[in-house]
Amino acid sequence: MGRSPWVWGRRRAPPAHPPAAPPEMPGRGGRPPLPALGATLGRLLGALEALVAPGERDRTRRLVREFGAPGGAGPRLQERLRRQPPVPPRLPEWPWGSSERLPLPVHTSAGLVLPRQDWEDWRGQLWFAARLIAGILDYRAQLERCDPPEPWVQAAFGGCRVPGPQRDEVLRLPPGAQPPPFITVIRNCQFFQVEACGEAGTPLPPAPLAAALGGLRARTGRGGAPPLGLLTGQHRHAWGRVYRLLMRDRLNRASIGRIQRSLFALSLDAPVLAAVGGRGPGGGAAQVLHGGGACANSGNRWFDKTLQFIVGEDGTCGVVYDPAVIDGAVVAEMVDHALDCCRRPEPSPTSMTSLPLPPPQRLRFSLGPETAPEVERAKRHLDRAHGSLCASCEPTSLRHVLPGCTDLLRPPGPPCLALARALDDPHAEPELQLALLREAVEAQSRRTQEVLAGQGAERHLQGLRQAAIAAGEPLPEIFMDPAYALATHFRLCTVQVRSREGCWLLRGPLVPDGYGVGVGHVAPPDPHDPPAPPGGLRVAVTAFACCHQTEAARLGAALQGALDSLGRLLRRHGPP
Repeated sequence: MGRSPWVWGRRRAPPAHPPAAPPEMPGRGGRPPLPALGATLGRLLGALEALVAPGERDRTRRLVREFGAPGGAGPRLQERLRRQPPVPPRLPEWPWGSSERLPLPVHTSAGLVLPRQDWEDWRGQLWFAARLIAGILDYRAQLERCDPPEPWVQAAFGGCRVPGPQRDEVLRLPPGAQPPPFITVIRNCQFFQVEACGEAGTPLPPAPLAAALGGLRARTGRGGAPPLGLLTGQHRHAWGRVYRLLMRDRLNRASIGRIQRSLFALSLDAPVLAAVGGRGPGGGAAQVLHGGGACANSGNRWFDKTLQFIVGEDGTCGVVYDPAVIDGAVVAEMVDHALDCCRRPEPSPTSMTSLPLPPPQRLRFSLGPETAPEVERAKRHLDRAHGSLCASCEPTSLRHVLPGCTDLLRPPGPPCLALARALDDPHAEPELQLALLREAVEAQSRRTQEVLAGQGAERHLQGLRQAAIAAGEPLPEIFMDPAYALATHFRLCTVQVRSREGCWLLRGPLVPDGYGVGVGHVAPPDPHDPPAPPGGLRVAVTAFACCHQTEAARLGAALQGALDSLGRLLRRHGPP
């Protein structure tokens, strides 16, 4: 499969004798200046203040001083990063996220659970799916008409990860190239290419899309194909090995290439099984985040796709996306727009099956005897995995300075620790608690602005580490320090977005003994608008069922208690 006109997101190795460093210009489409080495190391030490006992900090302080001293490894690696020539926006420009080898489901992918839909039978499912497709493509068309166009659009629509031996690469459409007119639709583990755009890339209306989905449904009985999509949910090195085997075959290269190049994927799921939570919130969250298991809908996924929408026959709907490529706030805005389109008056779908449209094209695969055992291993792995103050982070988009890239926003440790202790102290004065709350909020705001400007510490530290590896140098001792390992073992990973539709935001844990917390901010409804969900926060907590050290319900109750305490404090003693 040729690489033109598709762009791969992995940075090429620098030449042996790099040219003089070009000037670093911040702004859209360029590369922001590197964070100052001293500032990054200072933020690392600040994070350790709240995590490491005082007696254990001396060694880390010494390692940080040696790393950042003139002539030390830090300035040398900083210069290597500075001399890397700026390139067109790629994914990622500094190594972060794509080097992660854990499975994408739960560990990396994030999701939004849409408000539950209500229809009588499968016809309602297909009609809603068609209108959702049309709404998503309408949102994309509006963005493409912007001047200048949003650079992340080319990365999100038509984007797909490709598993590599050491790191993932990201396949995407380069700026100015003609986007493909089709999407990938998956039902009963069978993959189809469905035309979704007409001439000149104009999105098709819902009626012909629904007709195509109806014809597809008639061709996809249960048990007709192995759950090949499960392989994309394996550990990245395991999936990469099977991927290379599959790509030796011409038929597989053609089918996988079409999945990778499609605008996005749509999964037409069977009803949520009682074994994964039935029709309750837990079952819907599991279905969106990872498909519910090998016996449910996990085979209806291609987790490498940047965007994958789920429409279940029982009304469970959502979207799972790659937060390393597209920001959750953008996904929430996209979903709001698509649901607005779904509510517009449309002709009745009663005659949709008789509308003329080229039939969807089945994507077929040639699977050798070595593939079946890999699928069975993927089944077992998926059904095993999904069933104090700690290092915390929130993936944050850098789309204004590094389109398509993310960094990790770490809360300021000392102010947060002081606030937590004051809130837990029954004798603490409300004035002190309010002052500490204000200090923590202001520190978090400053940290957020630094990260959004491309000056975050986490991406910078990863870049320095990867620069040493790429140069074949011994890994600096700072990166092997137990305190550094503790500071980067993110047991709490959060994500938050605003949504008019009251969607539930899902974020899986980053580590086996960790938690994922998704916070959806729902704006209060306008009395002049149609009925809408009440305003407030919607908090979803996830943890691995196989880990006995974590319990999502317990953390959820603690979060609710903390938010209630802050609410009482602000109502009684805060400003009006």
